[in-house]
Amino acid sequence: MSNRIERANSEIQKCLLEIIQTKMNDPRLDRVVSITEVNVTPDFKYCKAKVSVLDVNEISNVTRVLQKSEGFIKRELAKMVDMPQVPKINFVVDKSTMSAIRVEEILRGLNIPAEEEVEDDNQ
Repeated sequence: MSNRIERANSEIQKCLLEIIQTKMNDPRLDRVVSITEVNVTPDFKYCKAKVSVLDVNEISNVTRVLQKSEGFIKRELAKMVDMPQVPKINFVVDKSTMSAIRVEEILRGLNIPAEEEVEDDNQ
């Protein structure tokens, strides 16, 4: 991936987080929303933003709200970044975060006894 694309990905990710956290007044976005990864195409026409939410039950609602607000987000992004063309943003669920949450739930459900200190017989 070129340096230019990597810089664009990083800048778009920071700006998207700022827009969602400070400029959107939607109560459905009160949950902690994070943009975990941004991938822009080399021609800067399209952008895929991976969204992570702490509450797994709310993630589909959050992505739906973000997708419907794409026009507003794109306008705000155009004010913040200096790009010849602001990409069309597609918000998708970050499945790696959902997998990590699922693994954590499984680990919490296990009954693992605490390790007892083993006395060293060589003392």
